[in-house]
Amino acid sequence: MTVSALTRPGERDRLIVKLAEIDWLFVLVLSLIAGAGALMLFSIAGSSWDPWAAKHLIRFLLCLGLMIGLAMIDIRVWFALAYPIYGIGLLLLVAVEAVGDVRLGAQRWLSIGGFSFQPSEIMKLGIVLALARYYHGTSAQRARLSWWLLVPAAMIFVPVLLVAHQPDLGTAMLILMTGAAIVVLAGLSWKIIAAGVAAFLAVVPPFVMFVMHDYQRQRVLTFLDPESDPSGSGYHILQSMIALGSGGLLGKGYGLGSQSQLNFLPEKQTDFIFATLAEEFGFVGCVSILTLYAAAIFMALRASYLSHSHFARLASAGVTATFTLYVLINGAMVMGLAPVVGVPMPMLSYGGTVMLTVMIGFGLVQSARVHRYAEVTKGSGFL
Repeated sequence: MTVSALTRPGERDRLIVKLAEIDWLFVLVLSLIAGAGALMLFSIAGSSWDPWAAKHLIRFLLCLGLMIGLAMIDIRVWFALAYPIYGIGLLLLVAVEAVGDVRLGAQRWLSIGGFSFQPSEIMKLGIVLALARYYHGTSAQRARLSWWLLVPAAMIFVPVLLVAHQPDLGTAMLILMTGAAIVVLAGLSWKIIAAGVAAFLAVVPPFVMFVMHDYQRQRVLTFLDPESDPSGSGYHILQSMIALGSGGLLGKGYGLGSQSQLNFLPEKQTDFIFATLAEEFGFVGCVSILTLYAAAIFMALRASYLSHSHFARLASAGVTATFTLYVLINGAMVMGLAPVVGVPMPMLSYGGTVMLTVMIGFGLVQSARVHRYAEVTKGSGFL
C-alpha cells in the first residue's frame, strides 16, 4: 500500500518549513492592494459587486493560491524551464502573426479550444527567466562589455519587435525596459549604458514621426498638448487630471467621485482606476496605496538580495522591475506625465491577465526566497 508524499512525516515537515519561509507580510501587502482595488470597483459600479468587484476578488484569491503553490517549486526547476518558456513564448508570438485574432484593429490574441490569451504576457516572464539563466553562466567580464552582449540584445529585441508589430507598444516597451533592467543589473558597463541612453533619445523623434501607427503618434502628440483636442484624443488625459485635482487632500468621499460615478472618466475600472481612487480618497489615499506598492517592491527586492544563486537574484529582480514599471508607467500616464499606452495599475485595476502574470512572477520571487540556499549550477534542473 503506497503512502502519499504529503502524508509522510518527512515530506509533510518539509512542506511546513517551506510554507513558513514564504514572506507572509508580502502576501498581506498584496492582499491590501487587491482589496483596495475591489473597494474601488464596488464603488464605481454603483455599490454593486457586479460586474467587476466580485470577479476581481475571486481572481485574486485563485492567483494567490497559485503564487503560494509556485513558491513551493524548487528554484532549480525554474532554471531548467527558463529557455523552454522563452522559446514557447516566442513561437506563440510568431503564431499570432500567422493565425492570431484581430480585435479593435490589433492582432494580439490566440484562441485555443475556446480559450483566448495574449502570448505577449508569457513573454514578460519568459524574457526574465531566459536572461537570468543566460547571465547565470556568463562571466563578469562578458556581462560588463563584450560582443557577447549581442546575444541578450537579440533575446530582447526579437520579442519586442514581434509585440510592437501586433501592435502593442505598451507591452513591447515593458518587455524592452525589463530586459534592459536585467542586463544593467547583470553588470553592464556604465559607458554602454550612457551610449544606450543617448542612442535611445536620438532614435525616439524619428521613430515617433515615421515608424509609429497614426493613432500611436496621436497619443504622443496629445500627451504633449492634451488641450489641443479636448473632446477627442485628449479626453482621457484631461478627465484623469480633473479627477486627480478634484480629490484634493482627503477626496470627495467613498462613492462620491463625480468623474467616475457619472462616467466622465473613461476606462475607470482598468487603466484609470488610480484617478478614481484619487478623486474619492484624495492625496492621502494616493500616498497610502503608493506606500503599499513601495513596500511590495522593497520586499521583493529583499528576496532577490537574500538569494545565493545569481539566477535567482536576477530572475527575482527582473520580476520586480516589471512590477515597478507597471506602477510607474500607469501612475505617470494617469497624471499626464506619459502618453496613454494601456498599462494597468497591477492588483488595483480590473483584469485577470495582468494579475495572473504578476502573481506567477511573484511565485518565482517567493520560490527564490524559500529556496534561497539552493545551489544552482549549469546542470541544475529536474527535466
